[in-house]
Formats: sequence, C-alpha cells, structure tokens
Amino acid sequence: MKSLYAEGTGWLYRLSPRMKLVTLAVFSVGLFLTRDPALLSIAVILAVLILWQAHLGLRGTFSRLRPVFLTIVSIAAFSFLLVAPMDALVTLLRLSALTLLATAVTASVSISQFMDEITYALRPLEKLGLAKASDVGLAVGLVVRFVPDIISRYHTLSDAHRARGSRVKLTSILVPLIIMTLKDADTIADAIDARGFRGQTSLRQKGDAS
Repeated sequence: MKSLYAEGTGWLYRLSPRMKLVTLAVFSVGLFLTRDPALLSIAVILAVLILWQAHLGLRGTFSRLRPVFLTIVSIAAFSFLLVAPMDALVTLLRLSALTLLATAVTASVSISQFMDEITYALRPLEKLGLAKASDVGLAVGLVVRFVPDIISRYHTLSDAHRARGSRVKLTSILVPLIIMTLKDADTIADAIDARGFRGQTSLRQKGDAS
C-alpha cells in the first residue's frame, strides 16, 4: 500500500507529531473564526511556506494537491455563482489554507505516529468504557492509508477504459473500485487478526515488543 508520508530531515520533521496535529486542529478552527480575506490570505501563504518545508518537490506536491484542489475549485465556482463574491472568496481561501497545511502534516507524520496520537487522545474515552482507543486508532490509520491506494486504483481503471476506447464513466468504475477495495480490506483484516495487532496499544509498540 502507498502512503502519504514522505521521508525528510527538515525542521518540519523534527517537530513532534502531536504538536503538528494540534497545530492543524487549532489552525482549522482559526480559519473558521475569521472572515477577513487579508488574514485568510496570510494563512494560505503561511501554509504554502510550511508545505514547502516538506521538500516534496513541485511534481510531488502537485500530485498530492491536484485531486483535492479540483474539488476546491469546483466548490468555489459554484459558490461564486450562488452566493456573494466575498463569501465565495472566503470559502476558497479557507479550504486552500486547510488543504495546504493538512498536506504538509500528512507528508511529515507517518501512519504509525498518527495512530499513536489518535490512540493517546482517545484514552480518556477508553477509561470511561466508551471506546477502544487502540482499535479506533488502527481504524483511522487504515482509512488514511487507503486514500492514496483508492486514488491510484481509480486512475488505473480510468486508463484501462481509455485504452479500450471506452468513455470513462463513474458508474462503470465505481463497482470494480469498491470490489477491489473491499477485497484488500478483507486481506488486511485477516493479516491484522493473524498478527494480533488489535487490542495492542499501537503498531509501533507491537513492533518494539517483537
């Protein structure tokens, strides 16, 4: 499976995963507490500078941002048609800043680190008997890990349709995409159960114990 994480040694990678995730959460809340285009523009520039520290390169950055920004552009276009231009601009700036910073965080935080932080954050709920922290962390980590695979499969199926001279339609791609994803999910679930990962504090600790 592919990962959104990219190896690096800059200051962005030296920050603790917890600090980066907390910063992303605070940054996200702050974006929706202001409607000032100037402040939101500064947030976009700041997010660009932070993402640049991930050293993904122009090609790597574009490949990560292209699917999301296509969605953002579509939302912005409808917003400019349906609401006041200022409201549409605010929406565009908010989503752009959030996407850029989230990309920087996912590029500099590994899946195991992400799962550890989710597990740690949910410990109070586990003590109350409301959730199994390690299982939730594992589930969220797998969802994040599946995203690039699903996108890759979508492009593979699209290319296969074009190679056969067929028109690419969502209805013709969706069913095989779901089937392929579910098959992989079953395989991964069997592997997780076979290795006894569920119920462990984290995958990292499981690896250290072995």
